[in-house]
Amino acid sequence: MTQPRLGVPDLGIGVGLRVPHYRHILSQRPAMDFFEIISENFMVDGGKPVHHLEQVQQHYPLIQHGVSLSIGGPEEPDPAYLARLKQLVRRVQPAWLSDHFCWCGVPGAHLHDLLPLPYTWEAVERVAERARRVQDYLEVPFALENTSSYMTYSCSQMSEWQFISEVAERANIGLMFDVNNVYVSAYNHGFDPHEFIRSIPHERIVQIHLAGHTNVGKYIIDTHRGHVVDAVWALYAETIRYTGSVSTLIEWDDEIPEWPVLAAEAEKARHARDVALGRVPAPLPARSAAAGERQAAHSASHGGPRELAARESSSLGAAVAE
Repeated sequence: MTQPRLGVPDLGIGVGLRVPHYRHILSQRPAMDFFEIISENFMVDGGKPVHHLEQVQQHYPLIQHGVSLSIGGPEEPDPAYLARLKQLVRRVQPAWLSDHFCWCGVPGAHLHDLLPLPYTWEAVERVAERARRVQDYLEVPFALENTSSYMTYSCSQMSEWQFISEVAERANIGLMFDVNNVYVSAYNHGFDPHEFIRSIPHERIVQIHLAGHTNVGKYIIDTHRGHVVDAVWALYAETIRYTGSVSTLIEWDDEIPEWPVLAAEAEKARHARDVALGRVPAPLPARSAAAGERQAAHSASHGGPRELAARESSSLGAAVAE
């Protein structure tokens, strides 16, 4: 059995708990290792959200993932928000919880977005100090997730992977590692996703996110729509070879499919993880003309110019060309 990292177990393969699947999950109890909830959807005193949460919790482990902490914002995290979050932690009792390396607004205005941080030493100190205090207050292992981004700051003093590594080490917290976000940001900014994966503290990764995205040619938007693309699967396999067996989640939040489609994507993640760990043999690649046509169609629908150039220059099909 894999030893827990930072006191956090490997729960296996999970998916996000979303409203369209409630009826199926509660009536059929399909096979799934765990579910991840968006904390803010359940930070209420009662009603249907809590009722459904308690029903699901009877049969599956739950992990909390937040989107409103704004740990890098100009103000300290909201004490009232943290109090409600801690109340939910006591109800759910997750093995860990997470939020994002980001800021979400300014005094008097919450922008409901995960905005990128400047990668400066000042920001490292600010975020690390807040992360330490948040973890101590919530009394549960805490992790922060690398976000996708569409802009950079001229004042940045280090790379994104250096920034998140410094914060995680100084705060003694975990990393929620989103492989799709690495790919999206690498494509948008022209850096090497492999260097990102190689350079972070792998022992601090407590969970991995996988998702689809929308490629519009010059840039990629992290929409959590559609299937995980081949290049992201390749980066996931590379990550797993560094980390070992880590809890992995499929995020699918736009154009949410029927349950069998989502469950099949989760099983694909399970197989990819097992292959990367050498538990099962890798499948032989298809060599037929029909398979080549399908791959070409996939590249056309999911790939912009930099993706196509990368496929030609990288055996993993995931490096990003300038």
